Amino acid sequence: MGVTMKLARHGLGVEIPRGWDARIYRRAADQAGSTTRAVMHAANFALPEQREDYGGGAVEIMRTGDVLLMLLEFDPEAAATPLFAHQGLPRRLSPSAFAPNRLQRILPGQAGAQFFFSDAGRAWCLYVVLGSWADRARLAAQAERILASTSLERLAGPAPGEAAP
Repeated sequence: MGVTMKLARHGLGVEIPRGWDARIYRRAADQAGSTTRAVMHAANFALPEQREDYGGGAVEIMRTGDVLLMLLEFDPEAAATPLFAHQGLPRRLSPSAFAPNRLQRILPGQAGAQFFFSDAGRAWCLYVVLGSWADRARLAAQAERILASTSLERLAGPAPGEAAP
C-alpha cells in the first residue's frame, strides 16, 4: 500500500495510505446527559470539513473513482440485538453487495453497501459508498485494503448486558 499514516482514537485504529484522507471523531453531545459514539470516515479524496455521519457533504462531491468508507458506533446495548448479530468487522466486500438502491441518498452512478455487526463488545455499522457502480469490483477492493488495516478495541467497562462492578 506504500507509505501509510496511522490514525487511532476512541478505540478505533486505521492505517491510511498516501492519497487517502481519514478522520475519527465523536460529535459533541447536544443535550445534557446524552452520549455520542465513535465515527470514522476514510476516503480516497479530500474529505470536506463539514460532513454528516453517513457521508452527507462528502458523497455529493465524489467522482467515479472515489471511495468513502464510514464506521459508525451504536450504543453498547445494541451489540446484543439481532441487527448486530454478525460477529467481526467485515473484511471482504463482494461487489454484489453494492447497488445504487443501497445508498442513504441515491446519487447518479454511485453504489453503496451497509453492514451491521458487533466487534470488541461494540455495535457498528460499516457503510461504504463507491463513486461508480460500474467499477464496483475495483473500488470495493480499495475499501477492503482500508478494512484490512482497521482495528476495533474493546473499551473499558462492562460488556453489553453486564452490570457495572
